[in-house]
Amino acid sequence: MSETALAPENTLLGVHHVTAITSDGQKIFDFFAKVLGMHLIKKTVNQDDVETYHLYFTDDKGAPGTDMTFFDFPGIPKGIKGTNSISRVSFRVPNDAALDYWAQRFTENGIAHEAIGTEFGAKVLPFHDFDDQQYQLISDETNHGVPGGTPWQKSPVPPEFAIQGLGPVRVTVYNKEHFDLLLRTVMGFEKVAEEGQKTLYEVNHGGHGAQIVLEHREDLPLAVEGYGNVHHAAWRVPDRGRLDFWIYRLQSFDLPQSGFIDRFYFKSEYFRAAPQVLFEIATDGPGFLQDETYEEAGIHLELPPFLEPHREEIEAKLHPLNTEV
Repeated sequence: MSETALAPENTLLGVHHVTAITSDGQKIFDFFAKVLGMHLIKKTVNQDDVETYHLYFTDDKGAPGTDMTFFDFPGIPKGIKGTNSISRVSFRVPNDAALDYWAQRFTENGIAHEAIGTEFGAKVLPFHDFDDQQYQLISDETNHGVPGGTPWQKSPVPPEFAIQGLGPVRVTVYNKEHFDLLLRTVMGFEKVAEEGQKTLYEVNHGGHGAQIVLEHREDLPLAVEGYGNVHHAAWRVPDRGRLDFWIYRLQSFDLPQSGFIDRFYFKSEYFRAAPQVLFEIATDGPGFLQDETYEEAGIHLELPPFLEPHREEIEAKLHPLNTEV
């Protein structure tokens, strides 16, 4: 790879969303809406596999950079943890005191978690769900850079402690040199700190909403996709024009990529960042509330226009999922 400098207007804005795989759509709704207090802004289907739900959990109005999504592929086996994977997802909370609230909340709700620790100078609280999907809360007390979102109005969590967006995405890889080169030379990230086997990178104005933590591990088996593992992570661009720039840029580096895809709620492209590590570039808009009201968001099955003529057939193959709160 030869370095090609990025103009400021073409810089990635930060994390857009992370998509994972769950074994149970109802249980993941109950976990994210009722325990974590995030808003199910959209209940729809995987546009490439319409027998699978695609659930979008966000801040109050579905701002980009706040969005954790899930597929529940029927019959998929449990994933295997290991190297060459997106291995941990972070959620931002306002301050260190919020982590104390969350540690108590997790204990009261029987959620497995570790002790509060520190990563690159920020307090963190690692935890996992019923599928052993790996997460952490990260305190924004000393954070800077890309702002977070607005807590969900109906959240059971008090707003002063509520999740306000996605934080650093951890990627565990075997070939550290390759991924470092991809992040800096292709994607425009800057290396800002090292801590043991982990390296911190950031883009745009930095901060927790625009960071990747690269973990170098040659001692682990290769990860295998399945429930309990992350499917892909997406990075923000403002509009279609910037997306087209990135499509051309990734083609110029000969990276395996999808080309333009219209997901209706946003436009995107996918590319293979490393073996078994899938990234996406996605636009900030047009957004999730263009086809339903805020009051009804997440309650009913919504379909993009090209799937709407097939609604009856699609609904017949989906299992019931109660997403009212």
